[in-house]
Amino acid sequence: MKCFYQWVIFVFLTIVVGILPLQAADKSIIRLATTTSTNDSGLLDYLLPKFEINCACKVRVISVGTGKALKLGEDGNVDVVLVHARPAEDAFVATGHGIDRRDVMYNDFVLIGPHNDPAKIKDEKDVINAMKKIAQSKSKFVSRGDESGTHIMEKSYWKSAEIKPEDINQNRWYFSAGQGMGEVLLMSGEMRAYTMTDRGTYITLRDRVGLPILVQGDARMRNPYGIIAVNPKKYPDANYKGATKLINWITSPEGQQFIGSFKVGGEQLFVPSAK
Repeated sequence: MKCFYQWVIFVFLTIVVGILPLQAADKSIIRLATTTSTNDSGLLDYLLPKFEINCACKVRVISVGTGKALKLGEDGNVDVVLVHARPAEDAFVATGHGIDRRDVMYNDFVLIGPHNDPAKIKDEKDVINAMKKIAQSKSKFVSRGDESGTHIMEKSYWKSAEIKPEDINQNRWYFSAGQGMGEVLLMSGEMRAYTMTDRGTYITLRDRVGLPILVQGDARMRNPYGIIAVNPKKYPDANYKGATKLINWITSPEGQQFIGSFKVGGEQLFVPSAK
């Protein structure tokens, strides 16, 4: 009997000792929900290893659209979010899901399309007029359709143009892909269709897509990114300490310098903007 109890105690201690390191190791993991643009552009592959060396931690990246990234934060399934849809970000903080929002960087949106440009939008200075011309000509347009920051901005342009593309789509010119930016760019290239994209992902995939930039430079096409920690008061098990380390580093002079130095094909993809 004594041997039996000793065996039970041994098994118990073995389990406890086995669990504790795993629980402690969890705090060395930072769960980051972010947009497909930061991932597809290659920025995170460039940035995060530099941060991980400094913090002796590991960042697990979940790359989805902004809407889904914020939902992951709202449900407490991540520790920090890096997204680009300021109204949605402000609502995320105002409703108590996130805290410590900081500006990180920006790039811009561009409209790309086929070389023959059936909607005649090339060099249009007003993005809303360009969207109207695409709709009026019923030229093929691929939308992300995934409630990402890019999709949210695209919808705001249609709204400003007083156009509901889904309602006037009898001729199947408007395609809602429900996919990330990389997939939508490749789809647009295959279909020779117009689409809206962040410049960074476009530059990274430009050679594979084969579509030129037709509209750019409108002030309404600026694309700012913010980083937000999940509220530890709502989710006490969230790795708030790790999230804060990432926020502080990515907005520090060092982190900002790395963002500014990230280039693809000699072109800078993001402009640091932390204050």
